[in-house]
Amino acid sequence: MNIALIGYGKMGHMIEQVALSRGHNVVCRIDKDNQEDFASEAFASADVAIEFSTPMTAVDNIHKAWQAGVGVVSGTTGWQSSLPELRKELETNGKALLWSSNFSVGVNLFFALNKRLAELMAPYGDYKVSMTEIHHIHKLDAPSGTAVTLADDIAFPKEKITSVREGEVPGTHFVEYESGVDKIEIRHEAKSREGFALGAVMAAEFLCGKTGFYTMRDVMGNL
Repeated sequence: MNIALIGYGKMGHMIEQVALSRGHNVVCRIDKDNQEDFASEAFASADVAIEFSTPMTAVDNIHKAWQAGVGVVSGTTGWQSSLPELRKELETNGKALLWSSNFSVGVNLFFALNKRLAELMAPYGDYKVSMTEIHHIHKLDAPSGTAVTLADDIAFPKEKITSVREGEVPGTHFVEYESGVDKIEIRHEAKSREGFALGAVMAAEFLCGKTGFYTMRDVMGNL
């Protein structure tokens, strides 16, 4: 499979390594200094583009890829308010988009666990829920897209999520249920960006040849 990379920072480099290790070709790399390459033959030869850029540029990047006839796997967060508009476009334009707030296989299992635990805890009003996310100091959005997904899945107010930015932490999320007598906690801690990169390449493999809108839950069998 031919892959184009949109955003060639730390995540882009990691995705490239994973893609090559799985036998794919990286045919184009686009960053802020070579935006004209969206119109190149190399970009148009891609089967799928994997986009990890910024909240301010993601929607424009997706449109440019679509104009070149290339479907997009997007892992950029902080721009989800524009998703309904893009999904509306997909109903008629025959293009493809796969977006998830987190591509880690472990995190998507964590999403499913979070929903199931909330169902189990619902009858027990003595337990109060809280949510915390910790990320590196370079992350632009707060709370993280992963935390927002966790909150949305259990109807937890996003404004009550505690966000911490420190060092080079790849990403830690935990959900706590606490009563006067005990505490239940589920936690996911990323050790590196490699898990995110692997999931993004798996998502590209899934999206290749498809049209329409998908998420990582489709890739993993509708968890």
